[in-house]
Amino acid sequence: MTGIDKDHDFYSTAGLDRGRVERMVGEALGDLDDGELFFEYAQSESLHYDDGRLKSASFDTTEGFGLRGVAGEATGYAHANVLSEEAIRRAAETVRAVRSAPAGSERTAAIAAPLGTNRRLYGADNPVEGRDFAAKVALLEEIDAYARGRDPRVAQVSLALGASWQVVEILRADGRRVRDVRPLVRLNVSVVLRSGERMESGSHGGGGRHGLESFFDRASWQAYVDDALRMAEVNLESRDAPAGTMPVVLGPGWPGVLLHEAVGHGLEGDFNRKKTSAFASLLGERVAAPGVTVVDDGTIAERRGSLNVDDEGTPTSRTVLIEDGILKGYLQDRLNARLMGMPATGNGRRESHAHQPMPRMTNTFMLAGPHEPDEIIAAVPDGVYAVNFGGGQVDITSGKFVFSCTEAYRIRNGKVAEPVKGATLIGNGPDVLTKVRMIGSDLALDTGVGTCGKAGQSVPVGVGQPTLLVDALVVGGTG
Repeated sequence: MTGIDKDHDFYSTAGLDRGRVERMVGEALGDLDDGELFFEYAQSESLHYDDGRLKSASFDTTEGFGLRGVAGEATGYAHANVLSEEAIRRAAETVRAVRSAPAGSERTAAIAAPLGTNRRLYGADNPVEGRDFAAKVALLEEIDAYARGRDPRVAQVSLALGASWQVVEILRADGRRVRDVRPLVRLNVSVVLRSGERMESGSHGGGGRHGLESFFDRASWQAYVDDALRMAEVNLESRDAPAGTMPVVLGPGWPGVLLHEAVGHGLEGDFNRKKTSAFASLLGERVAAPGVTVVDDGTIAERRGSLNVDDEGTPTSRTVLIEDGILKGYLQDRLNARLMGMPATGNGRRESHAHQPMPRMTNTFMLAGPHEPDEIIAAVPDGVYAVNFGGGQVDITSGKFVFSCTEAYRIRNGKVAEPVKGATLIGNGPDVLTKVRMIGSDLALDTGVGTCGKAGQSVPVGVGQPTLLVDALVVGGTG
């Protein structure tokens, strides 16, 4: 057995006979191309503090399993939120249906079982139990009081504190077992400032795969509040954004969400196998400007998107997707890797035991370049400096995207000028990569707040990038 052991034992807790379960899984999956039994136990807690009081609090415990069998492209999947040998037996009968895959469904050579690992990218302690409930409420009260005391214009403070602890165990047909214990925490601060009739908001937050202790460090949460207040104040002073095609400077860190959405999804194996991605069949070809290197790295300690192993039991890795502008690889789960004749990269992820794994990003970012941020701003006579983003929409097939800016500034004569509001960036992901003219030396990862949605499943992720100059982007504005 490989991975991290912690206190929760699925077999003794549910009264399962390990030998019988292994035999059922072996019989169900033994002559298939792939598959696994995925056990999950999870605790989660969330507190929401608004209008000067605790508005809601929830605590959830989930336990269950998912059994998957794969033959060719056909997949049989069954799951249950109860752990019993009878439930596993019924699931095994269901997944055997893939043996009767439709005519024309090709069988392929089985992919090798995942290699074992004993690495520890994060601790195994349960952050939900790290502090008692009263201490968490007291923390939110203190943060609220600090925010309101910092600026008399504060009209509203909204806080969210969340923690989860997930234990997973993956059993393969050959009896190999992989176990991982995953903590995750997050704190978000949002404020609204009122000046006359005008109200503007700002927010900041962070988290990762660690305990809650960092949030009880006064300097840590004060920095969150101060930055949220700064952003709200900037927005109070903002003017209408310009409209048109112009140079855009993207700030470091969280603006990497544009890279994640507009480029990262298009590099996931399933979209490329089905040739529905703008990057399909372009391996080895130039898809970005020289100097652009994009990686997905699930091995960074305590980062929100990191995992010791993915949800198929494959150790995560640092995968180079684009190197100096050349497309080098895709993000692969086991199914798409097998069908494409490529190695699995440790990117098979699922939201829970009730979901099948699929290729997903972990921490995706662009590497640093040679230019200082001030040098990049100075190279723009007239344009927009986009520092933070809100929501966006992306078409994976075409790569077209629309993103709204929550903090942006006009650039005039090579200097950052007035803040602007209502700016949206409109473009095409693959096209934008070819228009990157300058890459900053200030690579930063986001503070640990990203959640990615795909096919109805949500998973925690990380994003990042240095300051970038894109020669031309369409800016939608009101000015």
